Amino acid sequence: MRTDDDSSNTAAVKSADRVLDLLELLARADQPLSHADIAARLAIPKSSLTPLLRNLARRGYLEIAPDGRNHRLGPALATLARAAGRRDLAEDAMPFLREATRETGESSAFNQLRGQEVEVVATVIGSHRLVTHMRLGDRAPLYATSSGKLILAYMPDAFQRDYIADIRFQSWTPHTITSRAALRDELAAVRESGFAYSREEWTPGIVGIGAVLLDEQDQPIGAVNHAVPVARYDEAADARARHSLRRCVGDFRRHILSADMPPMMRDRHDPA
Repeated sequence: MRTDDDSSNTAAVKSADRVLDLLELLARADQPLSHADIAARLAIPKSSLTPLLRNLARRGYLEIAPDGRNHRLGPALATLARAAGRRDLAEDAMPFLREATRETGESSAFNQLRGQEVEVVATVIGSHRLVTHMRLGDRAPLYATSSGKLILAYMPDAFQRDYIADIRFQSWTPHTITSRAALRDELAAVRESGFAYSREEWTPGIVGIGAVLLDEQDQPIGAVNHAVPVARYDEAADARARHSLRRCVGDFRRHILSADMPPMMRDRHDPA
């Protein structure tokens, strides 16, 4: 006898199969396909295909071709493929973090997205007597840290909208952002300047300054930050940190692209 749970599981598997069938169809096709073409080739009712195409496009796995009608694979799939075959970025980050810390004397870290948090995956402790330790595996909410704000600011619009709509703010310190409007304003400022700050919003007495690491599709794959004690933070320290971070993420990005891309494509994506 079939139970309700069996029926639900079967529907879920069927939906997953349709997604995979659709992606494989577009991967095999030598040109973008229309809604009608996809429905006919996969025997999917148009009423069921429409929300499937919309959701995949919203997440970046599909995109509309320049003709405005047909569908092709989107950049999010390329990001997944690179992630599956890429070396450990945490290990790759270490020489760039060491140089950034040597240049400023401040602790540095490379951070990556983990669900709706950001995690420290590589770190170098600063040379000053007064420093902060960013421990491997430490996690923090995106809205409270410089690296988290950077990753959130550069994620696709749909991810950002869903995150802001669902987030439940917590006041980690008296300075933590606790409103959606304030977070939206800060993310806009991050996109404009290319830098993000956490001014004692996660750790009392510490100013975090970060810059984002983007792949060749301009999707965030991590962020590098310095942690500067408030007692040492001033305009000169801020300028040193920003200069160091700009150099660090630029060098790191060139390293990743040169390792991941065929030689003929490197010049096209290598930033000036």
